[in-house]
Amino acid sequence: MKRRDFFRGTVAASAGLFLSANEIMAVNPAKKKNAAHKILSCNIRVALPDDEEKGLGWNVRKELCAKIIRVQKPDIICLQEVLKVQAEDMRRFFPEFVSFGFEGPDMDRYPEGYHGIAKNVILYSKKRYELVSQGCYWLSETPHLAGSLSWGTARARHANWLRLEERASGKEFRVVNIHLDHISQSAREAQMKMIVEETAQYPGDFPQLLAGDFNTGAANRVLEITREAGWKDSYPAVHGNTDPGFTYHAFKGPEYTGKTQGNQENSRIDFILMRGKLNASGAQIIRDGEKGRYPSDHYFVSAEIDL
Repeated sequence: MKRRDFFRGTVAASAGLFLSANEIMAVNPAKKKNAAHKILSCNIRVALPDDEEKGLGWNVRKELCAKIIRVQKPDIICLQEVLKVQAEDMRRFFPEFVSFGFEGPDMDRYPEGYHGIAKNVILYSKKRYELVSQGCYWLSETPHLAGSLSWGTARARHANWLRLEERASGKEFRVVNIHLDHISQSAREAQMKMIVEETAQYPGDFPQLLAGDFNTGAANRVLEITREAGWKDSYPAVHGNTDPGFTYHAFKGPEYTGKTQGNQENSRIDFILMRGKLNASGAQIIRDGEKGRYPSDHYFVSAEIDL
């Protein structure tokens, strides 16, 4: 992890939610030059048999998940906890988007549940952006080995990234999508230090976005590591230091009263950070549901970014 040049070689080539099927599949119109870029980070909750037994499985959530995302009119969607079947569904729901993510070979050591996970899929508007490059690296001491684990992480974690060019303006920027360890604080810190080092190979003014489930709150050392490296949190950049509350809610919505993952009491653990020449003109925690049902055990979060 001492050599930054390694990473350059890892390029892989709220209201009414009652939308019709045609509306779900409709293509968003191309946005004007200099319009804000709408980014979503969505932990969609991995499709598990246990959830199916509780009536919370992917089969009963996926249409609602697509509706809530579609209402936001996003340009880029960063997903976490995505099984292959879920990645296929999202591609079907959003045919006007290009999808990039790790989908195999299956490197997870668990034979059931998370097995076959596509992990940290990124979707981007094919009308608005042209792909410049893309890549994946594993958050371990051997980042080129798929499925590798280090620092006591509970399961293999990785980062997916895209470098995009806006067709209308010719401006380039980068998006990194992550999901940090859910148990070990030391693993989360080491994983974030690695991400910060990798992203630092770009000039300080080059626009980059870092989205995902950090599994810890804004006051944690993990977020301090990003701030020390010049990253800014899009939510307080828009709303100031007002505490917006939790994003993990265990499918309970506003009735949730327990601790979030990462032992952060009622804390936001899903983030969209920014670095370089860009500003946040909007940010939101998306608490939408329908008839007491939610698309995930996390609220989704959004940011509107100006290059």
